[in-house]
Amino acid sequence: MKTSKRLRSAYENVDTMKIYDLSEAVKILKSTATVKFDATAELHIKLDIDPRQADQQVRTTTSLPNGTGKTVRVVVVTSDNKWAEAKKAGAVEAGSVELIEKIAGGWTDFDVLVATPDMMRNLAKVARTLGPKGLMPSPKAGTVTTDITKTVGELVAGRLEFRNDKAGVIHTIFGKMSFSEDKLLENLEAMVKAVKDAKPSGVKGTYIKSMSINSTMGPGIKIVV
Repeated sequence: MKTSKRLRSAYENVDTMKIYDLSEAVKILKSTATVKFDATAELHIKLDIDPRQADQQVRTTTSLPNGTGKTVRVVVVTSDNKWAEAKKAGAVEAGSVELIEKIAGGWTDFDVLVATPDMMRNLAKVARTLGPKGLMPSPKAGTVTTDITKTVGELVAGRLEFRNDKAGVIHTIFGKMSFSEDKLLENLEAMVKAVKDAKPSGVKGTYIKSMSINSTMGPGIKIVV
């Protein structure tokens, strides 16, 4: 694949053989973000796990101290007496059976779907629509809850779910390039800690093989494990 002149120039500021500490890596990350839009700060972590084993799966959530910089559209499926609570907390839409019918008709114009436990049986009919898009509520992701105000508030503020893919790699984000270095560093430290804290019980010995960060369309920067 042909490398653009912009990316080749950015790589001149990165020693691809060096593993940087987080502070230095963030400084380089800011200097190599040369696209004309507000790029996203990405984190990629290669884990020493067997993704086929149930006790080696990594899936959890965390709230970044400075948010993600992204607007998160949260929709809530709950009984009618909690619709106002959901919208007050920041949900763009709230409903029950009629909202599920809307989703069944193909509407998925949202980023996160939250549901109260009593509505999960009704959501089974749209599981095939929501599942492949990663939108099906689940207790593990913290999106099946009775505390709507807290959950929606955290999601709107930038709570993230992360999980390993089939290759045992976690791909996640930790902010926008418009953030200051200090805010990006705080978010990166929080995300790395969250991944380390999520070490599965079935993993013995080495857990993280390698980590790197980059901005959207920017060069990869290896960071300390």
